[in-house]
Amino acid sequence: MTISQHFPARRLRRVRKHDFSRRLVAENQLSVDDLIYPMFIIEGVNKREAIASMPGIERLSIDLLVAEAQQLVALGIPAIALFPVTPAEIKTEMAEEAYNPDGLAQRAVIAVKEAFPKLGVITDVALDPFTTHGQDGIIDKSGYVLNDITTEVLVKQALSHAQAGADIVAPSDMMDGRIGAIRLALENAGYINTQIMAYSAKYASNYYGPFRDAVGSAGNLKGANKSTYQMDPANSDEAIHEVALDIQEGADMVMVKPGMPYLDIVRRVKTELQVPTFAYQVSGEYAMHKAAIDNGWLKERETVLESLLCFKRAGADGILTYFAKQVAIWLKESR
Repeated sequence: MTISQHFPARRLRRVRKHDFSRRLVAENQLSVDDLIYPMFIIEGVNKREAIASMPGIERLSIDLLVAEAQQLVALGIPAIALFPVTPAEIKTEMAEEAYNPDGLAQRAVIAVKEAFPKLGVITDVALDPFTTHGQDGIIDKSGYVLNDITTEVLVKQALSHAQAGADIVAPSDMMDGRIGAIRLALENAGYINTQIMAYSAKYASNYYGPFRDAVGSAGNLKGANKSTYQMDPANSDEAIHEVALDIQEGADMVMVKPGMPYLDIVRRVKTELQVPTFAYQVSGEYAMHKAAIDNGWLKERETVLESLLCFKRAGADGILTYFAKQVAIWLKESR
């Protein structure tokens, strides 16, 4: 609908003059309830490792992960997403470590849920941290990722996470049909309330570089790409088909990844399908912000908060972001 009122009867700047009126008419707001904090786990005790390409983010041993979770709970962050860093010596072609009930991710879930039962724990269901080649699935002799065999391993992985106590399993692999297979397996095993957050629109993006450094899969890829299973950045309609299929197969919520360069996809998913929609402000987005901030080119607090508000404006129900803890602190300070 077009309003026929004209200037000066309609001065849009009037409500922008005062802070109170700007607050009253704000269409979107960011709260701590929108934040999910991705965390990297390593073996060992009292061990932390800096990630050069992600300033301020560290890999943590499980004991330090639990200690960090205490602060996150106090800040009101509703959920964390766990990403294990697998030692090179236990990576294999068939990714057997992915579904080891005593694996790093599984032990981390148990430890966090024992300490903080109400903190949501999301686990990554994908094979790239566990394969010698760094791809998200099982490959043939030509290096092509085999869909159905990969799905069988993903089902085992998801079940092992559910058994450990994960609240949400998040398949990020982009295999066809894996959501339906995982949902059926969870139902048959009695995990009827384990939620699935499907990475439904995950693009073959160049913004993932720092993450692959963080989990140690970049070296295994050796310059290869994931274009045969992750989405083409040129495509938008295809994302809607992917999301619709995953919802039909049993996903409870869906993910768009990366975030800011793909906010148009977030808006389309939310508007056209009206399902719980999440987005991931990925490692490359974080690294770019930090580089500009550390060089004094951008204001930290204002820029980061603006970036996350953009996700809300696009329609995201929640955001995975490496800024989550810092943003939660800022939001608490501003109450």
